[in-house]
Amino acid sequence: MIYVIAAHCSWYNDYADRLHERTGHQFVLISEKHELTRMHLDTIQPRCIFLPHWSHKVPDEVYESFECVIFHMTDLPFGRGGSPLQNLIARGVYETRISALKCTAEVDAGPVYLKRPLSLYGTAEEIYMRAARVVEGMIVELIKNEALPVEQEGDVVHFARRKPEDGDISELSELTEVFDYIRMLDAEGYPNAFLETEHFRLEFKRPSLKHGKVVADVTFTRKG
Repeated sequence: MIYVIAAHCSWYNDYADRLHERTGHQFVLISEKHELTRMHLDTIQPRCIFLPHWSHKVPDEVYESFECVIFHMTDLPFGRGGSPLQNLIARGVYETRISALKCTAEVDAGPVYLKRPLSLYGTAEEIYMRAARVVEGMIVELIKNEALPVEQEGDVVHFARRKPEDGDISELSELTEVFDYIRMLDAEGYPNAFLETEHFRLEFKRPSLKHGKVVADVTFTRKG
């Protein structure tokens, strides 16, 4: 049996080998948007496509032809939409659940196969790496048990995809907010939290909160 993993971050580079060892099945990693097409997938003929970290829209012809399972970092139907990690932390949420759901036409609205808990403490990179380990176990469980998805229940809360300018910390008034904003954007491929002066842009990484202050690495870049 062949399965596809669609993910465009380095945390999933070894997924195909790891999942093969755990399940005995063959896994093909797709990391580029142009690879997730009906034409390309027809040459693979996967039993299922797992999308643990995929920010692009899944083409209609793909999810209509193959079973596609998305992993979303909220307890659905709470938190449908973009930037789930950053939206959760900005709301003061520190514990969540990863939802494995079937891809449908409506974003993050498909029926759910299973959910597993996830801690949101640490930097964004640490959280994403932790999530990758949780998702790996969920994929193994889905393959072994062949769970059937169940329609979502509860009040729907939508998240808007955050923009790079949302990382501006100049208006924050609490140290805990500053700490959370820096850590929630501290990951591969994400624009860092920042401040701007007349001449410079200051970008922050690797924060720690202790003794009434936030300590972080900062990079100065001249504007203009």
